[in-house]
Amino acid sequence: MRARLLFLTHSLVTLLPRPGAAEPLDRAAMEAFVYAPYALGEPLGEKGVWELLNSGGGLAGYAFETELMAPLPGFSGAPLNIFVMLDLDGQFLDVRLIEHNEPIFVSGLGEAPLRGFLEQYSGHAISETMVVGTAYGGGGEGSALVYLDGVTKATASVRIAHESIMAAAREVARERMAGISSGPPAHPDPDHDEALDWAALVAQGIATHKVVSNAEVDALFADTVWADDDPEATEDPEGAYLDLWVVDLGPPSIARAALAPETLEELLRFLAISPDEEPILLIETGRHGLVSPDFVRNTAPDWLSAEQDGLPIALRDADLFVELADGVPAGTAMILRTDRRLGFDPARDWTLKVAAVREHGMFQPEIGRRDLELTHATPERFFLRPGAVETLPPWREAILNRQADLIALCVFLIVLLLAVGPAQNRLAGLRIFTPVRLGILAVMTGFIGFWGQGQLSIVTPLGVLRTALDGGSYGFLLYDPFSLLVWAAAIAGLILWGRGFFCGWLCPFGALQEFASHLGRLLRLPQIEPSPRWDKRLKGLKYVVLAGMVATVFVAPGEIDTVAEFEPFKTAITTHFQRAWPYVAWAAGLIVLSAVLFKGFCRYLCPLGALMAIGGLLRGRDWIARRSECGSPCQLCRVRCRYGAIEKTGKIDYSECFQCLDCVKIHDDPAQCVPLVLAQRARKRPISPGPEVPAE
Repeated sequence: MRARLLFLTHSLVTLLPRPGAAEPLDRAAMEAFVYAPYALGEPLGEKGVWELLNSGGGLAGYAFETELMAPLPGFSGAPLNIFVMLDLDGQFLDVRLIEHNEPIFVSGLGEAPLRGFLEQYSGHAISETMVVGTAYGGGGEGSALVYLDGVTKATASVRIAHESIMAAAREVARERMAGISSGPPAHPDPDHDEALDWAALVAQGIATHKVVSNAEVDALFADTVWADDDPEATEDPEGAYLDLWVVDLGPPSIARAALAPETLEELLRFLAISPDEEPILLIETGRHGLVSPDFVRNTAPDWLSAEQDGLPIALRDADLFVELADGVPAGTAMILRTDRRLGFDPARDWTLKVAAVREHGMFQPEIGRRDLELTHATPERFFLRPGAVETLPPWREAILNRQADLIALCVFLIVLLLAVGPAQNRLAGLRIFTPVRLGILAVMTGFIGFWGQGQLSIVTPLGVLRTALDGGSYGFLLYDPFSLLVWAAAIAGLILWGRGFFCGWLCPFGALQEFASHLGRLLRLPQIEPSPRWDKRLKGLKYVVLAGMVATVFVAPGEIDTVAEFEPFKTAITTHFQRAWPYVAWAAGLIVLSAVLFKGFCRYLCPLGALMAIGGLLRGRDWIARRSECGSPCQLCRVRCRYGAIEKTGKIDYSECFQCLDCVKIHDDPAQCVPLVLAQRARKRPISPGPEVPAE
C-alpha cells in the first residue's frame, strides 16, 4: 500500500499543472484601496506599481502590491499580497491587506489581528530600521531600531508580511525614488563644540545669504500679465525684494551663535521631544515676508519649499517664537523643521525655493509665481554619519525573541529522546510508568502546545510542496524556530523509531485524546474496538485524506487552508477553542470520541500521521525486541496493544506504532511476558525421580 501511495504522489507531481504566476491587480481593484485626496495614476511597468496622484493631479508617491516584487511564501506556501501607499519622501501613507492564505489568520485568529499589525506602518518611513518584536539585548530606548508589535500565536506570519512590505518598498524606492534614504540619516553631533558668533557663521559660510533686488524680480515677470502688478518694485528697482539668511540650527554650536538664550532654551526643549527634526532658521530683511497673509502657524509655509537630489523636502513651521542673538540681522525670522528620517541630509547641498507671487486683476485675480532659489549646506564636521543599522537576519531575530523557550525546549527534547531511546527499558520498567508517561504528556501539551505553539501540522509539509512547485524560498520555515526544532526532533524520531516519537510523545492533540481515553476508562464508559479487519480498513483512510490534500496543492492551491481544517490542531491548540462553533464542535467531538474509541483520529484519520507513517520508512532498524515465542504461542502484546500495531505473528507494524512502550514493558517483565513466566516455572519445577529399579 505504501508503494502504491508513493507512486500516486509521484504521478501527481509529474502530471498535474503547476500553479501559475501571479498577475497584477487591474485598475479597478487598485482604486478600491486608494483614498481621497489621492488618486491612482498610470501603471509603471508590470510589477503592480502605479503612480499616486494628489488632488491637483501631481505626482504624490506610488501605490503598489507586494506579491510581484517580494513573493515570500507564507506557511501555506503562497505569498501574502499587501497594498502599500508610499509618498515621495519614502513615508508609508497606508498599508492594507489584499490577499493571504496564512492558516492562522484564515479562520483561526481571523484577519483582524493581521490588519491591526499592518496599521502600524503609517507614519513610518523606509529609512527607519523596523523589526517585529520587542527589544532584546541592547535595544530599547535610544536604539536606532523601530519595534513593531507582533501578533501572539502568529509571529512567524507577521514577520513574513513585514519582510514582504519592506522588500517591495525598497525596490520601489530604488527604481522610482532615487535619493531617498534607506538607512539612518546623518544627525548633529552633540559632542561637537565650537566658539562661534554671527560673524563666524557668515565668514565660514555656515550662514547662507541670498539677495534679490526688485529689478531682478521684475525681470522674472517681464512680458507677462503680471509685469506691472508690483508698483513698489518699479519705484525702487535697486531695493531688496528678498534679503534672506539661512542657518541650520541642528548643531548646538550654530544654534547658540544665532539665537537668544530664551529661544535657544525653547528650541532645545522642542528637539528633546522631536529628536529627528532638523530646525532651519530663516531671516528675511527685505520686503518679501516669507509667508502669505493666510499662513497658519505650525503648518507647511505656502511660499516656501525645498528639495534635495531632485526630491522634495517636507518643511513645516516649528511654531517657535524667535529672538535672535546679538549681531544677527533683524527682520522676519522663523524656524522651519524637516524630518531627517525622510532622507534629508543637512551636510549636503539642498535648495530652498522662495516664491515671488503676484496677482493680476481684482475680483478673480490670476496668480503668477516665480521661484527664487538658494542653495545651502552645513559643514560636515558638525554631524555624525553613522553606518546603516545592521538588522539581524529574520531567523536570528526569531531565535533571540524566543531564546528562553528554545533553551527549555532543547532540554526537554534531549531528555525525552534519551528517555524513550537508550533508557526506554528503564522507563517502561518503572512501577509508576503510566503516571510518568501522562506527566510527560501533560508537560509537553502545556509547554510545546499551548505555550510554545509548537503543534506540528500538515500545513507545513503542504506549504513546502507548494514552494517547491513555485520555485520559491524555504526561508519561511526559519520564522518559527520553535516549531522548526520540534520538526527536527520528529524527523530524528522517524529515522530512529518511525512515526512513534512524534505521534506518541510530541503531538499535543494526540495527548489530549490519550487523556480523554483514560478519563473514559475511569468513568467506565463502554469502549468501541473495531474488529481486526475493520481496524485495518479504517487505518487506510488517513492515506486517502493525505492524498486528497496533496492533490489539492496541484488542482486548487487556493483551497489548501480550507482542506487543512480537517485537522483539529489549530482549533484545539493554536486558538484554544476560540473559534466558530463548527470548528470547535469538530475538535471537541474528536476528543470526546477518544473517550470511547482510543485515539480514533490519530489511528484512522490524521493526514500528518499518514505522512509520518510514510516517513517512517526511513527507520534504520526494528527497535522493539521480540522473542521467537512472540505470536506463537504468546499473543499478550498483541492483545494489550490498543493501537493494533502488532500482528498475529508477533511482528511490529511500525507504521502504526505510537511508541507507547507498553509492549517493551511486557517484554521485560517476568511477571507478564508469557515466555519468561513459563521459563521461570520450568526452573522452579522439582525434578521427579525415575522408577525404582529392583535389586537383583
